[in-house]
Amino acid sequence: MTERAQSLGQVERLASSQTLHGSESLCKLLRYLAKHALDHPGTPLKEYQIATEVFGRQEDFDPQLDSMVRVQAGRLRSKLAEYYASEGTADPIWVELPKGTYVLSFRHGPPHAGRAHAGETHNGHHDVRGETVPGSQASRRWIYAVATLSVLLAVASVTIIVLLQSNRKRIETAEAGELPPAPAAVHIFWKGFVSGPEEPWVIFSNAAFAGRPDTGMRYYDPKRDTRAQVLDHYTGVGEVLAVHELDTVFSSLHQSIRVKRGSLFSLDDAKNNDLIFIGSPSENLSLRDIPSTQEFVFRQVPSGSRAGNMEIVNVHPQPHEPKEVLATAATQPLTEDYAVIALVKGLNPSRSVLILAGTTTMGTQAAVESVCRENSLEQLLLRLAVTRSGELGPFEALLHVKVARGVPVGSELIALRKR
Repeated sequence: MTERAQSLGQVERLASSQTLHGSESLCKLLRYLAKHALDHPGTPLKEYQIATEVFGRQEDFDPQLDSMVRVQAGRLRSKLAEYYASEGTADPIWVELPKGTYVLSFRHGPPHAGRAHAGETHNGHHDVRGETVPGSQASRRWIYAVATLSVLLAVASVTIIVLLQSNRKRIETAEAGELPPAPAAVHIFWKGFVSGPEEPWVIFSNAAFAGRPDTGMRYYDPKRDTRAQVLDHYTGVGEVLAVHELDTVFSSLHQSIRVKRGSLFSLDDAKNNDLIFIGSPSENLSLRDIPSTQEFVFRQVPSGSRAGNMEIVNVHPQPHEPKEVLATAATQPLTEDYAVIALVKGLNPSRSVLILAGTTTMGTQAAVESVCRENSLEQLLLRLAVTRSGELGPFEALLHVKVARGVPVGSELIALRKR
């Protein structure tokens, strides 16, 4: 069998192993990297090439905004180390993905330590007579010393290999961002988003501004800013922290996310992908092009002292529920906000859309935290009467958020609708 055939056979052995069982995206990446390494030895690979050719990303894929390839490569390194530290210790070929590169390497496994056989001479024949020959006592002492040293060396070698594998596994696990197993409530809520054919898109808001950061910016007004250059690469603090929260919870579920700012979102992204929108429709304008909320709707206040401010309208208020809610006025320190959590069907009914939006960036952060943390998720699932995976269906929830010193410090579920 040729070296290439042996290497490809080892890759298939890895892909069918218990370690990589169920990790289709990692197996796909492994096979791609293996073929490239064997067909183009020594030729480096770019993140863009992997993202578009392996994971089907669009041509506008930006590695600076989307860390999906790095995360997947880190997960693969961790899985390879786990495999060779357990079920693959005796495999003839070891496959490695060195840190800092996307080029696989193949090497023959560590040789088995030779064993010294008592009474065996240099040419392999045993001395069965038991006779004493000149210098035999010194020879035996020398043989015993060599044998003892060989055993100690073999033990030391095995210990070093185990320690190196253990250390490599810890490093690569940290690099991959893997965390302790997620709580049951997290598994139940996020099952639909981690079991899809592709990683979900996280679309964060980036409103259109006029002006410049050094001279002052304001929201773009199409009536007065027709000749002004539009700035669409700024987002709120809450959105930034929200992406971090989602990345953390998906890492605990052994899945990655794809991140894109709202202005780059296209309807093609919505057709066959699960989507998570961060930010209200006033700043995440792409929300206006897809199925959105029906019970708790964002709109600008039409008149009065708060005219133009963003509010949430409770379309069918129940007894003791507010009809309209909005954050603290801009003339005062922000102490309260409101947010919506909504799970709806996408343009493709087989896909889901999750909307996490506040009337300000603080409300948006609180909405994301509510679906990423165990205690708040348990309360939400209890109100929805969901106890196990597969039961969660479309719903809309309205949150009241307390804010202190620019940080959401608590949220309360004040209205809930199943759809």
